Amino acid sequence: MRVRPMPGVSVASVDATGRLELLTETAVGSGRYRCSPVGTAMWIALRRNEGDTGAAAHMLAELWNTAPENARADLDIWIEEMRDAGLLCAQPSP
Repeated sequence: MRVRPMPGVSVASVDATGRLELLTETAVGSGRYRCSPVGTAMWIALRRNEGDTGAAAHMLAELWNTAPENARADLDIWIEEMRDAGLLCAQPSP
């Protein structure tokens, strides 16, 4: 599966503690969403791997020195939370 930011979602900043702030601009209005440092790492891994969840999970497993299936499980949970919040959407794999 590949995921991408929903239209209107942009990165505002990453602070010194590693917290990512996302901004949303939609027809309904604007909003802010803050990610923990772990969420920030997941966002970066997904963006660096063009939304490829498998590649992002592998990258995170190497960074965190953990089993790839554990990183993938954590990533999948986070992606669902981000999808529920309207920040990410799935797209068909090429």
